[in-house]
Amino acid sequence: MDAPAGYLVILTILGILASASESLRFDIQSSHTKCIAEDIKSNSMTVGKYSVVNPNEGQALPDSHKLTVRVTSSYGNSYHTADHVESGQFAFTAAETGDYMACFYAADHNPPITLTVDFEWRTGVAAKDWSSIAKKGSVEAMELEVKKLYDTTIAIQDEILYLRQREQEMQELNRSTNSTMGWLGILSLLMSLSVAGFQFWHLKTFFEKKKII
Repeated sequence: MDAPAGYLVILTILGILASASESLRFDIQSSHTKCIAEDIKSNSMTVGKYSVVNPNEGQALPDSHKLTVRVTSSYGNSYHTADHVESGQFAFTAAETGDYMACFYAADHNPPITLTVDFEWRTGVAAKDWSSIAKKGSVEAMELEVKKLYDTTIAIQDEILYLRQREQEMQELNRSTNSTMGWLGILSLLMSLSVAGFQFWHLKTFFEKKKII
């Protein structure tokens, strides 16, 4: 394996281990929307859960601190919908490769308020409920770690194949673009020569009529 390929594998592994699980906290002002995108490959499992942070711990969450949530694909397909909720979760298997968008909307309120939201989004290997797998299969700790490692290896292999496919697509696009630009350059040159020839003929005819040449 050459150096660039080795770097690609390392970056892929780091990307899978680091980005397969995304946990964050963010603020939304009333009447505003916050959207978070996740690039997911087809047939990949993804799960997410969200909740509004209670500004008055120990008391009931105010009715004003509710969200409207939508999870959609880049093709416009809806995978999760929730209206006026304080928390929720979603889980689905991606039907197509692309960016999936989770959008959170805070209803209008007077005076304006700010909602704090905890959101966790996991995909691929990170989306599996390993504790449930261990309980159902009576899997020993070592066996569970081996299964995790195996599934992570498969995910890395799939990611590398996906990156190679994207690279091939980009190469095809570059070749197509270069070919198109080449033909446009030739066409532009021919048009310039045609215009120059016409101007020369026009000037020559004009001077001949004026008997200058």
